[in-house]
Amino acid sequence: MGEDLALAFETHRGRLRSVAYRMLGSLSEADDAVQETWLRLSRSDISEVRSLAAWLTTVVGRICLDMLRSRTSRREESLDTHVPDPVIDRLDRIERIDRADRLDPEEEVVRADSVGIALLIVLETLDPAERLAFVLHDMFAVPFDDIAPIVDRTPAATRQLASRARRRVQGAAPVPDPDLSRQRTVLDAFLAASRGGDFEALVAVLHPEVVLRADSGALVGGTAASKLVRGAKAVAEQALLFRQFAEYARPALVNGGVGVVTAPDGQPLSVTALTVVDGRIVAMDILSDPERLAGLEFGGVLT
Repeated sequence: MGEDLALAFETHRGRLRSVAYRMLGSLSEADDAVQETWLRLSRSDISEVRSLAAWLTTVVGRICLDMLRSRTSRREESLDTHVPDPVIDRLDRIERIDRADRLDPEEEVVRADSVGIALLIVLETLDPAERLAFVLHDMFAVPFDDIAPIVDRTPAATRQLASRARRRVQGAAPVPDPDLSRQRTVLDAFLAASRGGDFEALVAVLHPEVVLRADSGALVGGTAASKLVRGAKAVAEQALLFRQFAEYARPALVNGGVGVVTAPDGQPLSVTALTVVDGRIVAMDILSDPERLAGLEFGGVLT
């Protein structure tokens, strides 16, 4: 029975990790939540459970809600700019599959399961209960009747949570161009301008109200070194400050959109997710925290 239960759980692991990642924005915490879900399953009598998938989804949702509520207040109380953990893959591999107009099961997961960094950042501004209601209902089609007991509300009140979250997401999360080849054209233009030190070309590829978030995870003299920069000219100036690293930039697929892994001598220095809308970059989200970079999988980008 134990082996059968473990095998059954493995068939749902990918979905559970997807739920946890959207809830927590952290790959390591998502793995912890999935492991805790397995422990609870192994200790539970599920003989009367009609749908194991639904049971597991609500359990991992409850675990993630508890984790969000019990997190330290570091992010909320500090002035740090936080960028969620990125999911990285080789951009050329996905483009090649697209041109062939077919996806094998592995690439299907990569594309269908993607969620943009910009959206994750907006999700982090939601109240934990709002985030749960939105993620479970809008992203995973969990009925409000099943979500309501997790957040200790009626189904009607839970519906209102999701509706409120949806309005905030729609008002703040940019929707990237769906055409990856168009995104790649913008990425190539940005990299060419960066490498060439062409300020005007950089400004031209950036939206006037572009937002750059840089999460270094470091403290310099007790002050957070992370930063938030707004506006095309200010962001272009930042790009030119790091021009010496532009030659080490490797195009990548970051959370389903175009991005860059900067890796001098094959050692990752940063991961940047670009959000491209109508042919211009509206958001740049950079993770350069060495500790968090060390825990990421780079999907062959570094080889």
